[in-house]
Amino acid sequence: MINQFHLQDRLSPESFYKAKVGKRLPIPFFESKVAAGFPSPAENHIEKVCDLNELCITDKEATYFVRVGGDSMSGDRIEPGDVLIVDCTREHVEGKVVVVWLNGDHAVKRMQRLKEMVVLHSSNPKYAPIFVHPGDDFRLFGVVTHVIQKLA
Repeated sequence: MINQFHLQDRLSPESFYKAKVGKRLPIPFFESKVAAGFPSPAENHIEKVCDLNELCITDKEATYFVRVGGDSMSGDRIEPGDVLIVDCTREHVEGKVVVVWLNGDHAVKRMQRLKEMVVLHSSNPKYAPIFVHPGDDFRLFGVVTHVIQKLA
């Protein structure tokens, strides 16, 4: 069968972490926009305090953190080592980035429905689309709501 994820594309079970929101970590939030040039220091004043849990997690019981293992979604700026926030209660919307289960492996892809068929797309052109066939063990695990990426 052709529906094999590229070896580096698979999300290992060790890549999944349950969201734990018991302890809050308030972080100052600057309402003003960040310019790519030289913003005025006078614009930087704290408007409020936000919590990343409140900002990123709407249903803690159905939210997971998933570490990305491969480069198949690099066209969406999702890189190996990035952490995805995945909500398992969100309803799939055509074209959204999702985490799926297919024939024994998890992977992150863009999901497209073509009538009765499901097609999983990578955003890196070196990977071909994956067609889900009747009889495949396929499940939508959840919708990716945020990407946490370390810069430099």
